[in-house]
Amino acid sequence: MTQAQAQGTVVSESSVAQAETPGAPVRIGARQRILDAAGALFPALGYRAVSADRIIAAAGITKVTFYRHFPTKDDLIVAYLDAESARAQESVARLFAPDGASAATAGLEELPVRIVTAEQAELFLSGFARVIGVESCRPGFRGCVFLNAAAEYAEPEHPIRRAVLTHRDWLLGTLADAVRALGIAPAEPVARQLLMLRDGAMFAGYLDTPEQIETQLRTAGRAILRAAA
Repeated sequence: MTQAQAQGTVVSESSVAQAETPGAPVRIGARQRILDAAGALFPALGYRAVSADRIIAAAGITKVTFYRHFPTKDDLIVAYLDAESARAQESVARLFAPDGASAATAGLEELPVRIVTAEQAELFLSGFARVIGVESCRPGFRGCVFLNAAAEYAEPEHPIRRAVLTHRDWLLGTLADAVRALGIAPAEPVARQLLMLRDGAMFAGYLDTPEQIETQLRTAGRAILRAAA
């Protein structure tokens, strides 16, 4: 186990403890406090294992307030996944923004950003590998929140499953845009191969370093693209 992974267990446990310990009031709305508490608890402990009561205690709110914002825990999970998807789309948008600029300040308010040129495709795929390397090795990481949700909610028509698939469709579409921009057709089968590669890389962070994952992901991704060209 690497030092980062050893620290990950400690950070994860402390983040949960911090979320559940009353502290100085933070000037944010109740809805955001609920989402923040969910963001600390769900990845560390799982979706089904965390009760609404535990989130209510962690957020420091009343049951009435919780259910005013989220009629059911499933509604909260969907909102949490939607927020994570928006964060991922913002990360992609930042790849095309000037250094240090946000997507909004760079004029990229419309999300998702579409990849239409080979230069954009190269930029996206390079940044994609780097982000996955960093994300999968960060302290407290417990796997992709979307794959974890899919594992816990297998029913095809479940709202949580649909939220996962909505994000998945965006990610697959973005990869397909990049493949298409590189002049490879049909793009979707190749994009699905890259997506499967990404899924495996998300779990490699338990054992490898960010640099190893980025390098391996780049190498394998290029091999897939060369074979399809």
